[in-house]
Amino acid sequence: MGKADSRPKQSDALVLFGVTGDLAHKMIIPALYAMTKRGLLNVPVVGIAAPKWSLGQLRQHVTGSIKQAGKIDDREALDHLLSLLRYVGGDYNDPGTFKALKQALGTAKRPAHYLAIPPSLFAAVIQGLGLSDLAKDARLIVEKPFGRDLASAQTLNQVAQSVFPEDSIYRIDHYLGKEAIMNILYFRFANSFLEPIWNRDCVASVQITLGEDFGVKARGAFYESTGCLRDVIQNHLFQIVSLLAMEPPAYQGYGAVHSEKAKVFQAMRPLQPDDVVRGQYTGYRKEPGVAKDSDVETFCALRLFIDSWRWEGVPWYLRAGKCLATTAAEVLVELKPPPQRLFDDSRPAAGRANYLRFRLSPSSAVALAARVKRPGKEFIGDQQELYLLEEQSGEEKPYERLIGNAMAGDGALFTREDAVEAAWRVVDPVLGMHHPVRPYKRGTWGPKEAAALIATDGGWHNPLSEET
Repeated sequence: MGKADSRPKQSDALVLFGVTGDLAHKMIIPALYAMTKRGLLNVPVVGIAAPKWSLGQLRQHVTGSIKQAGKIDDREALDHLLSLLRYVGGDYNDPGTFKALKQALGTAKRPAHYLAIPPSLFAAVIQGLGLSDLAKDARLIVEKPFGRDLASAQTLNQVAQSVFPEDSIYRIDHYLGKEAIMNILYFRFANSFLEPIWNRDCVASVQITLGEDFGVKARGAFYESTGCLRDVIQNHLFQIVSLLAMEPPAYQGYGAVHSEKAKVFQAMRPLQPDDVVRGQYTGYRKEPGVAKDSDVETFCALRLFIDSWRWEGVPWYLRAGKCLATTAAEVLVELKPPPQRLFDDSRPAAGRANYLRFRLSPSSAVALAARVKRPGKEFIGDQQELYLLEEQSGEEKPYERLIGNAMAGDGALFTREDAVEAAWRVVDPVLGMHHPVRPYKRGTWGPKEAAALIATDGGWHNPLSEET
């Protein structure tokens, strides 16, 4: 892991571009409050945005954000956070804005610059940081989406790397900061019983579902430019696939994990139109900011193959969408049935074979399903789930963890350039060439064509809204 004196140095300031925006209001500011309560934030926090606010206005905004996210249950921590705040208002294309930022940073030499702004502004800010000498010994935290296709991701990488070295760029996918997602990596490689069966010989299929029971809300215009495939599958669900499919890292360190994850993306077979089902919930075209003839998908299901030694021939089924039956995320790794059917009730008609289930949200759990004999003379039984993990209280929220890790120089939960580009290569063929969207009713699990996609592999596993 390296000698103590070679460890990354802690950032001595946090610069939050887009401090007045929606992401900062809903996610980042509450995370900073939580970090302050834990004693993990003791450096200047410089908010920067277009409005010409006073410091008092920023403090009011921060207080309101924390109130809206929950309650102020530690007045001392809030006062401490407010005391750390500084504000710079100005245009990101104006060199004077970065000059004012430099003054606001004072004696700080190793700031972490968080870009909680639209991707269209990334280049201007990154170049402004470089020209104002604010990138030296600094870190860049970039919020997704990192590009909207392969070409734009490559361009953005080139811009970022023209100013910051790759190991100083932290690409955030908040899903990787979730405790349940981290547990996939731990569960896989901390247990010896899993490895002998974790391959094409024993795994029949893998499916991942991320459902939301609400629509696009006020984000219709955003969704029109993005769609479900870009918004959720290419990043969140692909990251889960990489953790499930990767080979054991060669050494203890996040660089080794990144390398193995990148190999998974590189081994993914590029998608073709028949691998993808796109859906759109009824009423989407009436949402504000949505075109009357929109072909943008609010639901996407796909069949994916990983052409590697371990996973050759194993189908991976991914689906995500809005206005579905419930809000939940689950992984189901279905195992192949025993080679010889010794008992009548072990036939396919009896239901699924053994499986491993990762419940990711709203609660987290790991469960193993196995058949157990019923009492009596007959050899019949039922499939029962053994719970291996249930929700823990007091967990760090994703943004707390990710901001803290980036400021500490720990890149384990972030994505690397080669992985980002390899993931885009998989979806690039179907971004422009695809079948039309299929309508589906609100409160269902998407269009019927999605069920046909997985029909030969036992059908979709539909997560329940709550564990029973």
